[in-house]
Amino acid sequence: MELLATGYGLVEGPTWWHEHGLLFSDVINGGVYLLDLENKTKVVLEHRKGIGGIVLHEKNGMVVGGRNLSYKSFEGERSAILLDEHVTNEAVGFNDFTTDNSGRIYAGSLAFSVFGGGEPKPGQLHMIELDGSIHTLSDGVMLTNGLGFSPDNKRLYHSDARAGVVRVYDVYKDGKLSSWKPFVLTNNGHADGLAVGEDGSVWVAMAYGSRVDVFEPDGKLRQSLPVPLPMVTSVCFGGRDLKDLYVVTGSRDGPNENCGSIYKMRVDVAGLPITEAKIRFG
Repeated sequence: MELLATGYGLVEGPTWWHEHGLLFSDVINGGVYLLDLENKTKVVLEHRKGIGGIVLHEKNGMVVGGRNLSYKSFEGERSAILLDEHVTNEAVGFNDFTTDNSGRIYAGSLAFSVFGGGEPKPGQLHMIELDGSIHTLSDGVMLTNGLGFSPDNKRLYHSDARAGVVRVYDVYKDGKLSSWKPFVLTNNGHADGLAVGEDGSVWVAMAYGSRVDVFEPDGKLRQSLPVPLPMVTSVCFGGRDLKDLYVVTGSRDGPNENCGSIYKMRVDVAGLPITEAKIRFG
């Protein structure tokens, strides 16, 4: 793996922005950044901490997580909250999220402060419909993490780091979900962010496992990719052909408190493009 950037507290939310580069956040120190096509980094959104997920929005902006899910225009002039803690009685924030091929958003909520030492409580999985309406689809998620759809959009994969499982749901035509079942049970690390290849493979960042595990569509382990740092937090596909695998890490158990890094490697499978969010707002 090629080291592209380092010096961050906890890198999360890697998102390929076509013709621009890689968007990512620093959960601990705050901000959203762009690693451009020349591997130069610049700030896109200042200050905001706790951003675990990012998706592009069709209205020349992005949606970021944290204490809520908010649209932010790239010009910095428009902002709108799409989902907040009032979605349930216990939600305190939101981690990873993704879109389906219609542009709906699927996001997991947290019911405790992950970095604040709070007592673990289960969160939920929510869908934001195109008209902005909210639907809670599943519960009992101990620590919601990566989300990604299968190539045919008929399955949704969902990491639950504390439960040691990647869930899979069947997806109905209206965007609602079946009850979940285990896709894979994980060990020697915690399932964190994930991405899906065009062949249906599921690529899972294994936090504290120093690797990315690649699973076949039937859940069998295809291969494990070693990563230089232990806290592997997320993955995404990028590059013009979507065959560049970007791997991001946090600092915990590394050499210092700001060693969170971004790596890249070429792989032989293209990733699925992530549809821009199309949620309407005032």
